[in-house]
Parts: sequence; structure tokens; C-alpha cells
Amino acid sequence: MTRLRILAVDDDPVTLALFSKRLKAPEYLLDTETDGNLAIERMKQRCYDVIITDLIMPGSIDGIAVLHAAKTIQPFAEVLLLTAHASVESAVEAMRQGAFDYLQKPINFDELFHLLDRISDLKRLHQDSVELRQAMDTTERRASETIGRLEIEISRMSDILEKIKSCLLHDDTSAEEKVAQMTVLLNACKDPPA
Repeated sequence: MTRLRILAVDDDPVTLALFSKRLKAPEYLLDTETDGNLAIERMKQRCYDVIITDLIMPGSIDGIAVLHAAKTIQPFAEVLLLTAHASVESAVEAMRQGAFDYLQKPINFDELFHLLDRISDLKRLHQDSVELRQAMDTTERRASETIGRLEIEISRMSDILEKIKSCLLHDDTSAEEKVAQMTVLLNACKDPPA
């Protein structure tokens, strides 16, 4: 199982303490930050699979700004937004701007674990598709090389067959000479090209 590297961003130390306690499992690697500026700096230094950020934080960098930064700095990271002031409009807007999903405070950790499982499954599917694409590219390359070699061999054999045909149809050549020429040509069929 691949471990999810998670960055949790919240100005509330109680929420961060809850994350540290509840996400202390072998399948998660958790970092925490108390504001958006620090979170953005952290994203520039380390790759994350999931960024969980509070929507409303003091200062100039709120959860939407963290979302935008994440999509720029780490486009493959999934962002979950948290809010104590849930509304349909802000949830829809967050999803339009690239959030994976939206959670209300107080956090329902069963729901969070379900979302993390979905993200883990998506990451695994993405990795599987990358590996499949690489395998397909390798297979296509090898097939192309084999087809190229076969085309060269078919062309070589066609040339030999034309020479055999020409030799057989040549009336002014003796039977012994034809046998000698045919022997050379038939031996050329057995020998791979240099």
C-alpha cells in the first residue's frame, strides 16, 4: 500500500492536534502548518498527495488561495477544504476551482478516511495507468522494430526469389551453371543478412 503524504493547514491548534492524533497510522505521513503562507512554503519543499486546508484563516492567504497555490505548485495533489461555515455556494465554488471535496467542522473523521481512501484509490489507478502506458509504449516500440526487421527480411527473400526465377528462366545457361547459381541463392536464403 502506498502511503499518502498529507499537509494539514489550519489556524486552530485543536484541529491540527486532532489531525495529528487521528492520522497517526502507517498509511499516512502528516505535516501540519498554522497558516497559508507557511503551507505554500512547505509545498515548495515537499510533494504531497493530499492538502487539507481550512477555508477561512487569518491573513492574506485563505483556503482558496492555498488551493490555487497547490494547483500551481503541485498539480497532482488533491485538496480538501474545511469550513465551520458550510454553505452550498462556497462548496460549489471550491469544487469549481479544483478542490477534491469539502468537509464541515467539526470534522467527521469517518468521512475524511473515506475521502482519503478514494484519493488513495485514484492515485493507485493513476500509477497503474502510467505503468500500463509505459508497457504499451515498450510493446509498440518492440513490435515496430520486429515489423521493420520482418519487412527487410521479406524484401531480401523477394530479391532472392526474383534471382531464382531469373536463373530458371535463363535459357542460355547450362543446367550445371543453373544448379550452381541456385545453390548459392538457396544458401543465401538460409544465411541472415550481415
